[in-house]
Amino acid sequence: MGFLQDYTINLEFRHTRILFRANIIKLTISDDKNILKQVTEQNMKKVQSKTTKIRVIILALFMMTVISSASAQQKKESSSKVMKAEQELIDLSKQKWQWMSEKNVDSLDALFHEKVVFVHMGATMTKQQELDVIKGGMIQYKTVEIQESSVQIIEKTAILLNKIRLTAVVGGNEVINPFVVTEVYVKQGGKWKLASLSFTRLLTQ
Repeated sequence: MGFLQDYTINLEFRHTRILFRANIIKLTISDDKNILKQVTEQNMKKVQSKTTKIRVIILALFMMTVISSASAQQKKESSSKVMKAEQELIDLSKQKWQWMSEKNVDSLDALFHEKVVFVHMGATMTKQQELDVIKGGMIQYKTVEIQESSVQIIEKTAILLNKIRLTAVVGGNEVINPFVVTEVYVKQGGKWKLASLSFTRLLTQ
């Protein structure tokens, strides 16, 4: 009996140890699963965070590209408008010399601002005085050779400089003079009006 009891107790002890080890293994596996789950969740959060950051960066770069492109386009359009306006003024100035040569006072009257001032070498004239001089032939603008032209536009005001060689008849005498002519135009009612014209004679040609 004593032997059987010891053997039985020994078996029960072994069985208990086996169950204990099994439980430990189960707990270990369970813990490993929990740890793995936590690590996976943390990694997923990190991946999601990085993905979000990348998306934000990409969006920011895209917006910068769009803004930069729009800004460049606006500058290009603005520059194109300025160049167009400058050429318009240069062409208008050339047309003005043609009208002066042809004594086309009607076209000149429409071009000249009501308060326009003309500064010649020996006199300053108003709009009506200049028109009367051209119409009466006291100054005959025969030919104008335009050598250089430049335009500066400031809002609704434009300053045009022409370096010219002018052949004119003054008091019955033909004279040829080199000038820098300063023309000031103002935008009025959507059209350029001549507000000032000044002759500055060059010492040498």
